Amino acid sequence: MSLLINGMGVSPGISIGPVYISHRGLPAVVHRQLADHQVEKEVKRFQTAVQAAKKYLQQTKHSLPDVPSDVAILIDSHILMLADAMLGQAPIDTIRQQQCNAEWAIQQQQKCLTASFKKIKDDYLRARSSDVEHVVALVLRFLDDKNYGEKNTRRDLQSYIIVADDLTPADTIVFQNQKIGGFVTELGGPTSHTAILARSLRIPAVVAAHNIRALIRDDERIIIDGNSGVVIVNADQQLIRAYKKKQKREVVRRQQLALLRNKKAMTQDGVEIHLLANIDLTEDLRMLKRSGATGVGLYRTEFFYLNRDNKVDENEQVRTYRKVLRVMDGMPVTIRTLDLGAEKEFDPNYERPLAPNPALGLRAIRRSLHEPENFLSQLRAILRASAYGSVRILLPMLTSIQELEQTLELLDIAKQQLRQQKKRYAKRIPVGGMIEVPAAALQAHQFAQRLDFLSLGTNDLIQYTLAIDRIDDEVNYLYDPLHPGVLQLIQLVIQAGAKHNKPVAMCGEMAGDMRYIPLLLGLGLREFSAHPATLPEVKEMVLSCHTERLKKKCQHIMNADAKNIPMLVAALHQSQQQR
Repeated sequence: MSLLINGMGVSPGISIGPVYISHRGLPAVVHRQLADHQVEKEVKRFQTAVQAAKKYLQQTKHSLPDVPSDVAILIDSHILMLADAMLGQAPIDTIRQQQCNAEWAIQQQQKCLTASFKKIKDDYLRARSSDVEHVVALVLRFLDDKNYGEKNTRRDLQSYIIVADDLTPADTIVFQNQKIGGFVTELGGPTSHTAILARSLRIPAVVAAHNIRALIRDDERIIIDGNSGVVIVNADQQLIRAYKKKQKREVVRRQQLALLRNKKAMTQDGVEIHLLANIDLTEDLRMLKRSGATGVGLYRTEFFYLNRDNKVDENEQVRTYRKVLRVMDGMPVTIRTLDLGAEKEFDPNYERPLAPNPALGLRAIRRSLHEPENFLSQLRAILRASAYGSVRILLPMLTSIQELEQTLELLDIAKQQLRQQKKRYAKRIPVGGMIEVPAAALQAHQFAQRLDFLSLGTNDLIQYTLAIDRIDDEVNYLYDPLHPGVLQLIQLVIQAGAKHNKPVAMCGEMAGDMRYIPLLLGLGLREFSAHPATLPEVKEMVLSCHTERLKKKCQHIMNADAKNIPMLVAALHQSQQQR
């Protein structure tokens, strides 16, 4: 008899294959008292395990030729954690002071850090405790077996479906190298690490399939549907045949999507839609070129700061921006200025104490204005790069007109400095603002009057509007792009752009989600910026839409009761799919 387990589909696709249950548990940690002469030997043993863990992460990161930036960033953050004194030095102090074994020392430090995270009110930082657990688990595995890395990468798991409590970024790459069939995890949500990485690597994945490891066995054949979130155990032959037919249809569909790459994104009533790509690192450019994107709608520059112990040099920034512009060959590149928060692991030069609530603290444009010399250095770098291609400047997390005016004053100073240095830059560089907090959306008309374009950052706009953290498993079910309050803010921003004849883009996850494309087109959005992997599907949806017809239907949706909106949006999406 077949068993159906419901989870959350986070990466589309269907996989049929045997199960490999990962993360059956860590080596047992017991306390051992050391003699005086054993202490330094134990310190050396701990340091060797930490270095082995770092090497394993670095080798794993470089094992894929086109490692997605999402994956690289997460692995880099784990490498930095190993280099941080909290995990790299504190256990050594414990070993020496308590004369205990390394396993006990790092586990005590993990408990201490986890307890500290739980006391923090900010959901973002609380969620970082899972990263600490992943890093500590890796060190424990190397303490248990110094050859863990070699053994872990040698297993033959081709076509297997990995079932785990959760997966680390390194796990994801190791399994991808082994050409596994898919992932199922007991934890996670649509924006969890596993979900993001699975989508980037195009691996079918289901998360939040609670207690699934207790219901299946190794090598048992299962079906996972990353579209619907269904896991089927012990499927009969009729079900297997049905899902194999679905698999074949998906292969054909991917081939059809590839044919759209050079086709203009034009609606059925002749409205041209601009499809741009979000990138983090220059490595993303290869995927961007394959996607058919007509430019970069969001280039996140804060990742210059990852995995380094020196300050970012202005000339280094110029060289990197020039490389992107050279590849884009005249297409627009929207460079977002630094969106750093007070998370120490992302900026080794940040010397102030951690903010009690970084998501609401000194981050993004606030921090840039608080550190004008660093901000001027970035502005000069962007201006200098503008001499080599089409550049737009995007300012993150604006909340007031005063912040905008201060930024424009600094931009004028940066231009004056370059003129004095006799360095070239483009005379006309469009400046736009990220609308990602409710205060900015409510002032959209004022921002549209002063800026050249607006960009809706829906990830933050939704979480700030609804007061929830989208990466927190305990509340992410409340993350709702279709909440009437969110939709009204989006509509307000789009209308402000139209009134003042200023382009409005959307660069959050919502812009790459097929369920919302018809709704957004009906509301008047004409520029979508999303992960390169999703753009072919966005284009396919755009080609099937008629904006004037959608406009009338979407007005009905905006006036509907909150409980009916999801059903109406789903019906709208389905009607477009059938065209």
